[in-house]
Amino acid sequence: MKKLITLVAILMVAVSASAYKERNLISSRASKDDLKQMLVKNQEWVNLPAYTDRAGWDALLGDSKDYYIQQGEKALKHDWPRIKATDYLEYERSGNRQIMEGPMDANNKAVADLLMAELAEGQGRFIDQLINGVYAAAEMTSWALSAHIPARGGRSIQPYDQPVVDLVAGDMGNLYGWVYYFMQPEFDKVNPEISRRLKHELKTRVLDPYLEYDSFWWDGSRKYSGRMLNNWSPWCLSNILLTAMLIEDDPDRYAEIANNTNLAMDKFLNYVKEDGACEEGPSYWGHAAGKTLDYVDILSMATDGKLNIADEKLIKDMGEYIARSYVGDGWVVNFADASARGGGEPYLVYRYGKAVDSDLLKNFAALMYNGKGAPNNGRDINRTFLALEIMPELKEHKGNFQRPDYTWYPETEFVYISTPQDLFFASKGGFNDESHNHNDAGTFSVWADNYPLLIDAGVGTYTRQTFSNERYNIWTMQSGWHNLPVINGYEQPHGKNFKATEAKAGKNTFEVNLKDAYPAEAGINNWVRSYNVKGRDVKVTDKYDLKEVKEPNVVNFLTWGEVDIKTPGVVNINANGHKAQLKYNASQFDVVTEDQELPDKRLSNVWGPKITRISLKDKKPAKTGTYTYTFTAL
Repeated sequence: MKKLITLVAILMVAVSASAYKERNLISSRASKDDLKQMLVKNQEWVNLPAYTDRAGWDALLGDSKDYYIQQGEKALKHDWPRIKATDYLEYERSGNRQIMEGPMDANNKAVADLLMAELAEGQGRFIDQLINGVYAAAEMTSWALSAHIPARGGRSIQPYDQPVVDLVAGDMGNLYGWVYYFMQPEFDKVNPEISRRLKHELKTRVLDPYLEYDSFWWDGSRKYSGRMLNNWSPWCLSNILLTAMLIEDDPDRYAEIANNTNLAMDKFLNYVKEDGACEEGPSYWGHAAGKTLDYVDILSMATDGKLNIADEKLIKDMGEYIARSYVGDGWVVNFADASARGGGEPYLVYRYGKAVDSDLLKNFAALMYNGKGAPNNGRDINRTFLALEIMPELKEHKGNFQRPDYTWYPETEFVYISTPQDLFFASKGGFNDESHNHNDAGTFSVWADNYPLLIDAGVGTYTRQTFSNERYNIWTMQSGWHNLPVINGYEQPHGKNFKATEAKAGKNTFEVNLKDAYPAEAGINNWVRSYNVKGRDVKVTDKYDLKEVKEPNVVNFLTWGEVDIKTPGVVNINANGHKAQLKYNASQFDVVTEDQELPDKRLSNVWGPKITRISLKDKKPAKTGTYTYTFTAL
């Protein structure tokens, strides 16, 4: 079962090559003893209306009240599918995650919808179904996903006496903790055993394992050894702290949990690069920076505002990454496992902008909002509550979002350049062992008029292979399916030692040396790639020096448009009426194309049925030389 146990080995627990910095933003402000004095006891920190406060809920929900009731009415028909042992085993047998995750997600969504409906209506109509939901959860062997259970050294079925706290178990602590807080008196009217059972499950599935097991890879509080941390840390830690705030009645345990989560969050924030960029891409911003904001807000609530790090520059920079990575019309810069479509959940973005006093984020949230309906974050119900609190302010915000013309993240080595002629360029340096890594050091993408032309494909639906030692057998992860060269027959390998060097950025330029991003067998003395962005053009130059010639170099470009290579020296691209040309030296290169079919809906929903790789193959291989190609948006 070694392949299964490597679930987190490649992307999640590898030793990091980042510049870890001992900032300790939280613990430097409050010791464990200080924190114990600060913590608000007995849920007195809650600022939401009591269940019986009808006027309070009417005011908070406003014209969204009917929406929540309607969603709850749909959940009255939910039949609480049981997650079978074979559903867990399916991940191990075929790699399929959805067979187990689908019914679990449906059950948790129903609980969230029923709770919101009961809070909105307050007549007891949804309580029996909520009780059914509580018992559906209580009777599960594990609240962790089958794909995540091996993180504790097991297989896809959790040992009954070794609870795993993962992303979903943490979210369920959040959701069912709020169910307990609001519904305990109503459940007790039916039968006190219901809330007693629920509290027991929350303690034994979330809080007890967090205190008793000190080797969860995402928890940096006790056995941290410098390994890679990612969005799992703030995601899990914010939920654990919130669960303790909602149900823990032992002040010493409460203080210990809060202090441990503080120490672990410090380790995550120490790991985050100084520039604040999200190396996992915009799709993960809501889970990385966004969950960091959740933790900051939850900790502030727990301490009545006495411990709040929202004023730290790093927190602000982490937040603004999402606005700076937005291209337009729903398209974003999508390095790593991120999708090219997105933009950010407006309520979360606005909360972030308000917390760190960023007009850029608040204006971006207003753009994303655009009349969006009532917030519904499903099992992450705490975000729904926080969104409701800021929704009236977001609705009235009139700021105009202006995408920055230039952004350079010097440590993460991301660069974004926008021209007055509506061309947007993004490129990266970095190394090939980042969280949710693709082997893509030096790649780039181009948009014109907010439309992608040269692309990064992104990632397909997650399976067992995605987070295993077979990850880089997947084509989307390989440098040969990015806008990069294949040098002497070699693509970029995975690993912290394979990296771009000498990265330099300017207002319309970017340069990086790719010699160390390829294996020694490629025989590279230097491979300097430079980009010059002006008007509607991107000029790409590869200046190379090789030890020997083994095979012709091949330079690849990806597009989702239709491609015409009939004219020597010119590749014509037509992406749904958005046209461009890639010009190259016809005496230097042969050109071929290859279609990659996209049966995976996670890819085809973005790009359609296929993408095309344009490959320029050197006709006259030499040890030294210079290639130039010019991409022009028409």
